[in-house]
Amino acid sequence: MAPTVTALRVKPDGRVAVALDGEQWRVLPADAVVRTGLRKGDALDRERARTLARELRRADALAEAARALRHRDLSARGLAARLDRRGIAPQARDQALETLTRTRLVDDERFAHSRARSLAERNLGDAAIRHDLEQQGIAPELIEEACAGLLPEPERAERVVARRGSSAATARYLARHGFDEDVVERVFARGQPAELG
Repeated sequence: MAPTVTALRVKPDGRVAVALDGEQWRVLPADAVVRTGLRKGDALDRERARTLARELRRADALAEAARALRHRDLSARGLAARLDRRGIAPQARDQALETLTRTRLVDDERFAHSRARSLAERNLGDAAIRHDLEQQGIAPELIEEACAGLLPEPERAERVVARRGSSAATARYLARHGFDEDVVERVFARGQPAELG
């Protein structure tokens, strides 16, 4: 015979203490209790227990995702990889990602623009920025949109040259940091030529 829910008590932290057959059983996330439809007097039969287990996995996935997003923005692929490493079940991971994407807490467009700006400020050229965003799982059209919103690559290269000086070492620095070879050549054609080799 399935145990019966004899008490549901909301705790100060928002979680719910559940008693079965008069004995304290577990403290659960409130949304898992609500989504399961758990009420006082209900039998915790096999079907309801499975639903509760599924909702607990979903709640765990959302909590883990919230911890991952607390310190920095992540792409959907980056967050999925983080949840995989934490052992979150694929179905719960996908449900969490869908919820977070729908509410725009995970937004690849916002992430792409923010990441592109950050990388450009760290003296990376467009090729390096595109490569990084591809590795983060950003769609090609969002990558192009993010790069289009940056200060043009020649202007960024000129700023680097102004700070580092017009030298072969600076030309190599720009090439290593993903600046287009034509951009590097044009920037140095205005001043003193520098060889990339």
